[in-house]
Amino acid sequence: MSTVLGIPPQALFGQLLLGLINGSFYALLSLGLAVIFGMLNVINFAHGALYMLGAFVAWLLLQTFGIGYWPSLLLAPLIVGAFGIVLEKTLLSRLYKLDHLYGLLLTFGVALIVEGMFRHWYGVSGQPYPIPDALKGGQNLGFMFLPNYRGWVVVASIVVCLLTWYAIEKTKLGAYLRAATENPVLVQAFGINVPIMITLTYGFGVALAGLAGVLAAPIYQVNPLMGSNLIIIVFAVVVIGGMGSIMGAILTGFALGLLEGLTKVFYPEASNIVIFVVMAIVLLIKPAGLFGREK
Repeated sequence: MSTVLGIPPQALFGQLLLGLINGSFYALLSLGLAVIFGMLNVINFAHGALYMLGAFVAWLLLQTFGIGYWPSLLLAPLIVGAFGIVLEKTLLSRLYKLDHLYGLLLTFGVALIVEGMFRHWYGVSGQPYPIPDALKGGQNLGFMFLPNYRGWVVVASIVVCLLTWYAIEKTKLGAYLRAATENPVLVQAFGINVPIMITLTYGFGVALAGLAGVLAAPIYQVNPLMGSNLIIIVFAVVVIGGMGSIMGAILTGFALGLLEGLTKVFYPEASNIVIFVVMAIVLLIKPAGLFGREK
């Protein structure tokens, strides 16, 4: 059998696929973080808990009401987004004029409360979530076997990321959002309700986390710790890409997922730290991140 750099192709491409899937979740989650930080200047440490909440909402919809995967792809992000809107209105909106640290500590506290509640109710053992019938099975590509569901996750993540980037960077609504972060008083003078826009932006950012949770549910078991295991890596991705950079979050998420997959093939011992090594190097060379703007 032929090898690629001494590695059997099935092993190499299998790890690259795993890296691409991890990268899909890194990109979606870091995109939500970048939207929230870029538009609201809030470091949203509750993002991992909201990702977990999205997975649990999908699981509860299935167990309680028999609502399957496809409706949950829309309903779960809407429910998580609504929870985010309540959170922003009642708590976060009071902190915008204060230091970033207050927002980080508040959202960290929210994450601990949400995770603690779900640990109390469901324990730490995972709850299985079935793959939808339409996406069962896989394709034999010759050099590897591609499960249909995992291919769908990668495609769905890329489409959502690019649509979000287009909406923020290329539309009139996106221009209003960016202007509102630079000069909210001027934008309000044009008759645009800036507080509502900020609230909806936060709701949209956390809805992206909820969507990532639904996509993750059939791959990883639904459990209260799934968000806390991921959030530190996602923050590293955001820092490398540049805080608040939309395209930076997307490209860095996928690239670091692939790098992690390659590291598992060639030097497995370093696969857990490679992203943090990259972060340290990037911060030494370009403190604002690869796509961030120096202030």
